[in-house]
Formats: sequence, structure tokens, C-alpha cells
Amino acid sequence: MSTSSTPRPKRMPPEQRERAILDAAVDLARQGGIAGLTVRTVAAAAGVTPALVAHYRPSMDAFVAEVFGAIVGAEREEVVAVGRAGTDLRSRITRVVETLLDGDRDDVTLVWVQAWAAGARNEELAARVRLEMDLWQQDLERIVAEGVAAEEISPERAEGVAWLLLATVDGMNAHSLVKWAPEDRAALARRTVAALLG
Repeated sequence: MSTSSTPRPKRMPPEQRERAILDAAVDLARQGGIAGLTVRTVAAAAGVTPALVAHYRPSMDAFVAEVFGAIVGAEREEVVAVGRAGTDLRSRITRVVETLLDGDRDDVTLVWVQAWAAGARNEELAARVRLEMDLWQQDLERIVAEGVAAEEISPERAEGVAWLLLATVDGMNAHSLVKWAPEDRAALARRTVAALLG
């Protein structure tokens, strides 16, 4: 009679198994970042064998990029929707920035910071990081363009606002991971938005 330390995975349709492996990897990355994602850690989190993970995700570099995209893409959609509930340009941008800096998203910040670093060695991850950064940029530029169309900000003043907002948010959030950031990041964010939008 043989025993195994890894429980035999229960039978699932391939699509469901593939989704379960991705969900386990996303949960794992949200708990400790993407740096700890390996075939073995994902298998343990999903309750399957490493061979099964390797079967569904033969390239770990591509899988890490996929997990990164799933996490930060979901956050972007959520935060942009929060911003869209604002009534004017300033309230929309303020809502986006305050939500990103509210201190409840350190798990996603860690994923971003690790992805920027790991992307230097993982081209598939680097490509996904660039894509997600472009998508953030485009979403913020759309919000700003609506403000220009509504004559809430001049086209000259609007130029570069999205870049500056992203740089501010990324910097403050990265600093917060080592507890080096203003205690009230939201207050600093409001001052930044006010300065940028005039």
C-alpha cells in the first residue's frame, strides 16, 4: 500500500481545473506577491500535483504574467468604475487616486513592485506590465479628455496629467510597502490632484 503527501485531486472538467489552478495562483500572489509563484507552490495551493500545474501551464513565465494581469486588471476595472461615479473631472480623478492610496491595496502594490523587478528577467511578464500600464494611462487620459470636452480643464493643462498621477500613486504606494509614506496619503493625493488640475 502506498501513501502520498499530496492528495489526489478530485475529477474536474479541464476548463474547471484550469480555472481552479489560476484562482489558486491569484490567491497565492495576493497573499505574498508573485515572487513566490512556482509550480510547486501553486500546486500545493490548488491541491493538485505539480505535474498537473505544468500540464495546464507549461511556461511558468507566461503563467506569472497571466496571474499579474488578472490581479491588476481587476483592480483597474474596479478603481476606474469608482472614479466614474464622480460628477466632474476633479471628483473623478480624486476618487481614483484616493481609492488607489487608501491603504487597502498593499497586496496589489506588492504584485506591481515585484512585477517591475521580475520583468527585467521575464519578457512575457515585462510585456504584460507594459500593457497594464498602457491601459491605466489610457483610462486616465479618457477621464481627463472628458474634462477637456466639458471645459473643466484646458487642453494645455490636461497634457501630462495622467502620467503625473500614475507616477505619484506608484511612488507613494511603493514607499508605503516599507512604511515610508505620509500617514494620510489621501490628503496628499487631494493636494496633488488640486495642483495638477488647477
